[in-house]
Amino acid sequence: MSGTIQKSRTQFNKLQKRLRHYVGDAIADYKMIEEGDKLMVCLSGGKDSYTLLDILLNLQKTAPVNFELVAVNLDQKQPGFPEHVLPEYLRSIGVPFHIIEKDTYSVVKRVIPEGQTTCSLCSRLRRGTLYGYAEEIGANKIALGHHRDDILETFFLNIFYGGKLKAMPPKLLSDDKKNIVIRPLAYVREKDIERYSAFRDFPIIPCNLCGSQENLQRKAMKTMLKSWDRQFPGRLETIFTSLQNVAPSQLADTHLFDFSGLKLGRQVVEEAIFDSAGLDVLAQ
Repeated sequence: MSGTIQKSRTQFNKLQKRLRHYVGDAIADYKMIEEGDKLMVCLSGGKDSYTLLDILLNLQKTAPVNFELVAVNLDQKQPGFPEHVLPEYLRSIGVPFHIIEKDTYSVVKRVIPEGQTTCSLCSRLRRGTLYGYAEEIGANKIALGHHRDDILETFFLNIFYGGKLKAMPPKLLSDDKKNIVIRPLAYVREKDIERYSAFRDFPIIPCNLCGSQENLQRKAMKTMLKSWDRQFPGRLETIFTSLQNVAPSQLADTHLFDFSGLKLGRQVVEEAIFDSAGLDVLAQ
C-alpha cells in the first residue's frame, strides 16, 4: 500500500511541476501578472477554475513579483445549485472570496426556447457581471480558467461556423478598455487538468443544472481534437504553435495586410546584349 501511495505522490508532483511550468511560461510570455496586481480569479466550481486557483496560489509563494488573489463566484440562481460548496472550500484554504448573487438563469430561460443551447447567452451575461464587479473591488486583472483545448476548439468553431480566423487570446483588453482578461492555463492540456483535479479531489459542481442541451458544435470540435490527439501525437501542439506564428501576408485579409499597395522593390535597368564581337544585337 505504501508503495502505491508513494507512486501516486510522485505522479502528482510531476504533474504539478508540469502545470506550474506551463502556467509560468504563459504568464511570462504575455506579461499576465505584474508587481502589485490584484487578480480576480473567476471560480465556477468546475475542474478548470479550481486548478487555475490552485496553481496560482502555488506560484504566488515563489513568484518574483507580489500580487493579490481574490476568488469570485457568480451564483446565477440555477435550481439545485449547491450554494455551500464554494464558500466552504474557499474558507478551508484561506482564500478571500466574494459570492455575487444574480438571477441570470431566469433571463436565459425567458429568452432562449426550451431545449436549445443556453451557453452563449449565459456566458455573455456572466461576463458582463464579472467585468463590472472587478472594477468595483479594484481588481485590475480577471483570471479565467480556459485551457489550450478551449482555445483550439474556439479556433475551429470560428473557422467552420463563423468564417473567421479567430480564437481565445491568452490576454485580452475588454472592448470598453476597463478590464484585462488573462488565461494562465493557455498552454495547459485539458487531460492534464482532469488528472490534476482528480489528484486534488476538488468539490466539483457540475455544469448541467440549467437543463440546457449540450453545445453540439463545441462537442464536435472536442471529439475531433481528441481523435487527432490519439492518431497524430503532437498535432495539437503544432496547431497551437501556429496561432503564435501568424503570417498576415500569406493569408487573404485585405484589412490586415495591404495587398493592393504591393510594389516591386527592384530597379529596372535596360541592358545591352553584345555578341562575341562586341556588336549590339538588341532587337530593333
